[in-house]
Amino acid sequence: MLDLSLMLLGPYSTQVLGDLGADIVKVEPPSGDGRRTLGPARHANMHAQFLHINRGKRSIVVDLKKPGGRDVILKLCATADVLVHNSRREAMQRLRLTYDDVRAVKPDIVYCAAVGFGSAGPYAEKPAYDDMIQGLAAIPALQERLGGAPAYVPLNLSDRLCGMVFVQTILAALLHRERSGAGQSVELPMFETMAEFVLSEHMWGETFIPAIGGMGAARLFERRPVRTADGYVCFWIGTDEQCARFFDVIGTPRLKADARFAKRIDRNRNLGEFYTIVDGEMAKRTTAEWMQLLAAADVPVMPLHTLETLLDDPHLRATGFFRTLDHPSEGRIRSMSVPSSWSASQPVNDRPAPRLGEHTEEILREAGYQRGEIASLLQSGTVQAPTRADG
Repeated sequence: MLDLSLMLLGPYSTQVLGDLGADIVKVEPPSGDGRRTLGPARHANMHAQFLHINRGKRSIVVDLKKPGGRDVILKLCATADVLVHNSRREAMQRLRLTYDDVRAVKPDIVYCAAVGFGSAGPYAEKPAYDDMIQGLAAIPALQERLGGAPAYVPLNLSDRLCGMVFVQTILAALLHRERSGAGQSVELPMFETMAEFVLSEHMWGETFIPAIGGMGAARLFERRPVRTADGYVCFWIGTDEQCARFFDVIGTPRLKADARFAKRIDRNRNLGEFYTIVDGEMAKRTTAEWMQLLAAADVPVMPLHTLETLLDDPHLRATGFFRTLDHPSEGRIRSMSVPSSWSASQPVNDRPAPRLGEHTEEILREAGYQRGEIASLLQSGTVQAPTRADG
């Protein structure tokens, strides 16, 4: 898989595919992927987030501003199953690396582009980043309903959610090729993907024509963790039977007959009052006590983690979720395993994130370049590889 994507959405998608066993050839400009300089680091161009988002890949540096850069990409395309990019359409046209350009050398290529916006709309050629897409998809406005000012979710939510959809899109296109023998061009627009994600939850009354009430799933604006004597718990009450058991456990059995809470539809209308009562009762015991009591009553409950306590979660430890690896240039690092379990072909990705241009010569040899040709490309600056001094 030839990965021309940079920053987060595309690289996150190809990282997931690499975790599942794909051979990802990451094409970088001489300056490197911008994510190489994000977060703490021991060495230049090998910062924390890059180590996670680009594990399992091989890096080749190609300068597309050089006359021969495009030829290198097309030669790599000739043996690739998939080309992935997240550049704007006009950039790929300027580089002459559109779908039509690429399929001229590889007719069955699966050409997959993650773009900001669908080509038919007025935003088609606008740049798109997570902040802007979160805003367009009304996510900060949802946060505002919780109180205060509009705020982004403190994750690159649009990049990562669209990245997961992009993975599915790429795999579906490959399945189509496997069945039909035909490649194709596929575009995944971030805005439309996130709009669907938000509206399928919050379309609510506007689902119907004419509308039945307003928009917004009311319960989602009021649900929250509940404070205990020494922390917080997160619980979920899905059925009326669970609610009755919950009231017994917290010492308020009288509420089982209260018209505000007896039925789920009524509880959802009176969540503010529900939480006011629950807050007073659950502050009387510790998180560990509530975990034991609610679990015994078959009420789903878990403690609230912080980022720091998540690293020490006993379930993640027991399942081998965290891995400690020796990176060849960065030393001891913490990473994560492939979360899924496979009965016959468990993916194990032990390839660390690459140094800039680490595999340039190796990849060119695989593409059929001879030693002299590689030397000429290196000398001209069309491609770059680390020097011995780089490690």
